[in-house]
Amino acid sequence: MNWLDKVRWDKEGLVPAIAQEASTGDVLMFAWMNREALALTAERMQAVYWSRSRNKLWAKGEESGHVQQVHEIRLDCDQDVVLLKITQLGHEPGIACHTGRHSCFYERLEDGEWKSVDPVLKDPASIYK
Repeated sequence: MNWLDKVRWDKEGLVPAIAQEASTGDVLMFAWMNREALALTAERMQAVYWSRSRNKLWAKGEESGHVQQVHEIRLDCDQDVVLLKITQLGHEPGIACHTGRHSCFYERLEDGEWKSVDPVLKDPASIYK
């Protein structure tokens, strides 16, 4: 059996993928992977995801330069979520979010409202041209 056959893909052939910073344990982002994206990630040891909105593969950093070097690929106990332990690299190391922040999880619920609690490290307009 191929190792990819153990993954429980959803009806669209996708699996949720969480990118976690290896050095800090911070959860940086969530994305989707299809079989090809996961295979390429394992082959290259750089994160490749499936974009549902663009309906295509995308290598993290292909536009921004903020690539994710993969150290470990893990599968959860139900075999339906992938965890990537990564180092976020690039021109401005540590930026994983397209908003120019360290993490995509920058909003926190406070008093019944979502508040942005993490700073923008670089203006996204200067990252994506």
